[in-house]
Amino acid sequence: MPPHVVRPLLIAVALLGLAACHTMGAIVPPNFRPPEKTTAAIDAARKSLEDASPCCGSFADLSYQDMLPWQPQRFELTKDSPVANLNGDRSYFLAFRLPAGAQMPYTIALKAELNGRWLSSSYLFAPTMVVLDDAFQPLHAEDIQLCEYMGWTNETTGAFGKFKVEDDKARYLVVYSSAKQQKSQTYWEQSPSSFSAEAPVKMSSAGSFKIPHGPDGVLFLGMQNDTYKKAIGNAVCSKASQGNGVISTIRNVVTTDLLGTDAKKKDKDS
Repeated sequence: MPPHVVRPLLIAVALLGLAACHTMGAIVPPNFRPPEKTTAAIDAARKSLEDASPCCGSFADLSYQDMLPWQPQRFELTKDSPVANLNGDRSYFLAFRLPAGAQMPYTIALKAELNGRWLSSSYLFAPTMVVLDDAFQPLHAEDIQLCEYMGWTNETTGAFGKFKVEDDKARYLVVYSSAKQQKSQTYWEQSPSSFSAEAPVKMSSAGSFKIPHGPDGVLFLGMQNDTYKKAIGNAVCSKASQGNGVISTIRNVVTTDLLGTDAKKKDKDS
């Protein structure tokens, strides 16, 4: 085809391409697009719990043959786990005998793992802890606040919490998730790009998130050890309060120091 014909054709194709880009917006490669937020997984988990037949309707009906681990161990609550209906709350559960030789008070540590491939569509099993006496009567119940911590290993990464046993009448522990917990959320500060080592570019790279609580998931639970104590101590539970900026802080410090110096000088002169 002669050059004087090819050149106008190329220009026309280029103009059409520019018009298409202007109409559709910037083209982003698929690997760099953030995942669409979906609730399919958590909705399916809630449906499974709703359809399950409860095995137990009171704390006395549960089996307490397992002893609380002396350090956190992994437990998985799934659609195949038994379901209890406790005080009107339907939930998967764990039940333990408490160690008779433990010195009071002691702390039980726990960690919930993200349930899902992407942070934007993940959820957590948020526990409710209840300690019972030898007649299976509740002594204390608490919805555990989970706090996010990203460590260097899987063991020190997740949503951490703790529960203190202080009553010497405590004999048993029940772990489930109340209706209030299942409707709540956990603050998540860490960039989600570190959550998927498989394809991190598919994740949004910044920002804070609220992870919804769901009915099932992986939970580590047991007597608190040093690893969990450190993770809990450094975990992030909520968004930090907004400060006034570095300059304002420095100005307040300097002003306070000057006022203190003037006051000391006046006292000395008097």
